[in-house]
Amino acid sequence: MFAKLFVAATLAASVAAHATFQDMWINGVDQGSSCVRLPQSNSPVTSVSTTDIACNANATPSKGVCSVMPGDAVTVEMHQQPGDRSCANEAIGGDHYGPINIYMAKVADATSAVGSSASWFKVAEMGLPSSSPDYWATEVLNDNCGHFTFQVPADIAPGNYLIRAEVIALHVASSVGGAQFYMSCFQVNVGGSGTASPPTVSFPGAYSAEDPGILINIYQQLNSYTIPGPAPFATPSPAVATTPYPTTATWNTALQPSTVPTAVPTPGSKGIGKA
Repeated sequence: MFAKLFVAATLAASVAAHATFQDMWINGVDQGSSCVRLPQSNSPVTSVSTTDIACNANATPSKGVCSVMPGDAVTVEMHQQPGDRSCANEAIGGDHYGPINIYMAKVADATSAVGSSASWFKVAEMGLPSSSPDYWATEVLNDNCGHFTFQVPADIAPGNYLIRAEVIALHVASSVGGAQFYMSCFQVNVGGSGTASPPTVSFPGAYSAEDPGILINIYQQLNSYTIPGPAPFATPSPAVATTPYPTTATWNTALQPSTVPTAVPTPGSKGIGKA
């Protein structure tokens, strides 16, 4: 981390490296942008008290609802520019180091639900997977062409849900308001017959601007990191390793598509893998 000089976190680099979650995969099947509320721009939200912290600022409505089952592997995909799926570019660059959080919220209608009125529970997170040297979840994201995979909890109740995928960039987070939040909300319908109703939080409300994982100087050796928000439901948070984190991609980048599907795929479509 000491080699990751503070000068790399200048405003110019920051603007060039902004990003959005744009695409989704289910069990390795590309859903593209068919069920995402795409943000209007790749600029971050910087206030934890605004309603924009839920599903971003003036996100584009979507009529698509992707179908998932409890236990399915869902992958969210981030890139810097709209429609870009190239693995030649970092998903989020400019030393935008920080954690990844995934939340879900049960709603009556995923196409019309207001994210800031929903009740959210966390289903996955990654913060600092290694401290030797410090290696961040966003670096793992870049290793995997912007893909992050999580599992839909095995016992949640069926119905419409929003999925909230979030990166928190901490490169200028040593002062209040410096952390940058990049999030998108995806619309899904969960099948099955589960009955679990996890404890929930609200956005805004889940974070404070002075939480230790939000107000932080990352330009020092960090042996631990407190990921903002509640603990994930029914899944452990990855421990911080004291050995170097492997940088080999677990996503099949050779089969990464260049186009973006805009219609929900038909059932039975073939998948390519996971990250």
